Amino acid sequence: MYRCLTPGSQLCGCGLLGVGIWLSATQGSFATLAPSLPSLSAANLLIAIGAIVMVVGFLGCLGAIKESKCLLLSFFIVLLIIFFMELILIILFFVYKTEVAKYAREDLKDGLEFYGTDGNVGLTNAWNIIQTEYKCCGVDNSTDWDVIMGSNTVPDSCCQESSPSCGGGSPSNWFVPGCYNTIEALLEKQTAVIGSTVMSIVVIQILGMAFSMTLFHQISRSGKKYKA
Repeated sequence: MYRCLTPGSQLCGCGLLGVGIWLSATQGSFATLAPSLPSLSAANLLIAIGAIVMVVGFLGCLGAIKESKCLLLSFFIVLLIIFFMELILIILFFVYKTEVAKYAREDLKDGLEFYGTDGNVGLTNAWNIIQTEYKCCGVDNSTDWDVIMGSNTVPDSCCQESSPSCGGGSPSNWFVPGCYNTIEALLEKQTAVIGSTVMSIVVIQILGMAFSMTLFHQISRSGKKYKA
């Protein structure tokens, strides 16, 4: 009688979970750049998001298929908790935006000291990819690397024309902008896209809660016995 509330959510969750596990197992290119948050890596984020999506989707689908008021209510409550957590995080981000930016800059600079060290292949690759892809060097500028690599020395990924040991050559061959400001500017240009994505997620969550409650009340009015 009832269709799955979240068709494809399990597949999406499985996909995210699989990619996260693959990145974690193969030490993928991206890892956390913040030493104070060692677990905040691309792999761990994908694993966590994938697991949450799978659990929420499972509750919604199974509740609709079995016409279980308990599962439908659980689905509604989980979505409501996630919704409020997202809302709180967004509010806190905008209220403490300046403090967050300052902390992020300092934390990223602290993470530079792990560049090229044993056991930090992911972080090293991440910085190399970011600096090459976004044509930037360091957090604020190339001088961020002075304490780590010595005066007038940067990773080769900072070079405009990459070649072996180019990071120890002339500074005129290095990218001038810092990576933090560069990526921040790119994100600001994509404000409309990011806003649309966030709104789409919110709408999907609200629709999921509305559908679950609609089915919950339909089952209650039908007079069916309670199903666990």
